[in-house]
Amino acid sequence: MCGFTGFIGETDLSLDVLSSMMDKIIHRGPDSSGYFVEHIAALGFRRLSIIDLDAGSQPMFNEDESLVLIFNGEIYNFLELRGELERKGHVFKTHTDSEVILHGYEEYGQNITQKLRGMFAFVIWNRHTNELFSARDMFGIKPFYYANMNGTLLFGSEIKSFLSHPSFVKELNKEALKPYLTFQYPVLNETFFKGVYKLPAAHYMTYKKGCLTIERYWNPEFSPSERPLDDIVNEIDTVVRESIHAHKISDVKVGSFLSSGVDSSYVASVLQPDKTFTVGFNDQNFSEIDHAKALSDELGIENISKILDSDLCFEKLDEIQYMMDEPHSNPSIVPLYFLAELASKDVTVILSGEGADELFGGYAGYETSPFENKIKMLPHMIRKPLGMIAKRMPEMRGKNLLIKGTRPVEEWFIGQANIFTEREAVNVLNEPYRNGPSVKDILSPAYSQVKHADDVTKMQILDLHHWLVDDILLKADKMSMAHSIELRVPFLDKKVMVTASKIPTKYRVNELDSKYAFRLAAKRSLPEESAKRKKIGFPVPIRNWIREKKYYDQIAAAFSSHAAAQFFDKDVILKLLDDHAVGKANHARKVWTIYMFLVWYKQYFN
Repeated sequence: MCGFTGFIGETDLSLDVLSSMMDKIIHRGPDSSGYFVEHIAALGFRRLSIIDLDAGSQPMFNEDESLVLIFNGEIYNFLELRGELERKGHVFKTHTDSEVILHGYEEYGQNITQKLRGMFAFVIWNRHTNELFSARDMFGIKPFYYANMNGTLLFGSEIKSFLSHPSFVKELNKEALKPYLTFQYPVLNETFFKGVYKLPAAHYMTYKKGCLTIERYWNPEFSPSERPLDDIVNEIDTVVRESIHAHKISDVKVGSFLSSGVDSSYVASVLQPDKTFTVGFNDQNFSEIDHAKALSDELGIENISKILDSDLCFEKLDEIQYMMDEPHSNPSIVPLYFLAELASKDVTVILSGEGADELFGGYAGYETSPFENKIKMLPHMIRKPLGMIAKRMPEMRGKNLLIKGTRPVEEWFIGQANIFTEREAVNVLNEPYRNGPSVKDILSPAYSQVKHADDVTKMQILDLHHWLVDDILLKADKMSMAHSIELRVPFLDKKVMVTASKIPTKYRVNELDSKYAFRLAAKRSLPEESAKRKKIGFPVPIRNWIREKKYYDQIAAAFSSHAAAQFFDKDVILKLLDDHAVGKANHARKVWTIYMFLVWYKQYFN
């Protein structure tokens, strides 16, 4: 919907400071802007008009103007909440969902977070008590950053807005690099900018007289209940349809992203938008356009597609990493950037299929192979030493399967990406950058919540805490907002989560399929082939790109640079690149992860 930025501190500064901060995020809200500056508070807002186009400007005030709101997101139960609040005597001035948050906070205080259904990050400033209250939605769909520097609290939708403030100290967080090399995304709460933090998903924050407190208001849980499979499938289909209906409410045009996977296909089939959007590459096995067009034709929907040009992809890497705020090496960011650009020519709101895998058990890594099942049947006295041997083995075919079959899930599952092992990351880094938190330190808090759960549930919970919010949703927000469109994710809905949490594990993942019950529900709207099709997830031919001379030369120049020498052992990273280029090994993801960091570093520090 929008973007915001602001600060609590010295406001004798020129309004030009706040204006400059707002200009950094104009892509999030090109339609209009607004600001509030008074005493120690400065709030800035950029608007992308979605609902109540004429009267939805921010900052927004309550009846007596004691509270000021800036808000990014959409509240899908706002009409229901509005009626409830009006019955309690609250007077509304607009028809926006934003105003529901403001009056809801008046009525319920911090408990308003429990009542909201939607995606949100917001700030409420109390002019009488000089207290700030802010919150982020339960899944972390919308970003929220903050920094407490030199007596000033900075906050906003994107880190880049902080750069214009004189209290901001730009310093690289040395501890962020090592875990990034393993996870491929910024996994720590403290970002790559020292002293800048993410407000975690499902948390609220208060700030008063220099005291900052952060509290969690919701935790993802799975509490399966045994029921007939048909009842479960009926409930999934009912709640998904209702959620998609709620997520399409808008005063502007709505479309749908469409890949070959069941998730986006399910959304498109229920939504029935005028247009769906798809991108792909010419390289063999790196395009979903044919499948998307076939489904769109069957549904009677126009599919708009584009074959991406590799040269243009490389040209846009600087902008992509700049828009991400922190280095991020998931290759799918590249086609997502161009997909959002394509959709922005026709629509302002886009629905997408993110979140179904985490809620319903869709990732291939959640499945257990027949080989693993055989290993797990061995006596514990045999499996334990076998697992210890496997961990010490060099990288070779079958090693990971052996580890998965012999070791607890907490020792090998870190999410949907595992680029460099911790040992490899240390070997590639120079001394000052080897001391980031260990993988175990990062993941233990999530695993500790599900000590007695089955392995599938443990993996889902871990992905909900890390992979979903810091990889999937972060890139979805930043790449869509880079082109001033709002991306909505109907599977990541509190009502859908309630349904998903009750599904027995055997109906999430079994020997027949992943997302088993979900796929049965999707079949009610889709051809069987589409419902069964495995996702390939925005495939990007980076393996082939790196072996082309023009791209190899570009990456080699970055690896040989003074900047690279600051962080990495240049001989080691150049060998990774050369071994990949000549086909000696497939180091594409390792090379890409290092290269994306260097591209990002050039944007923000060089």
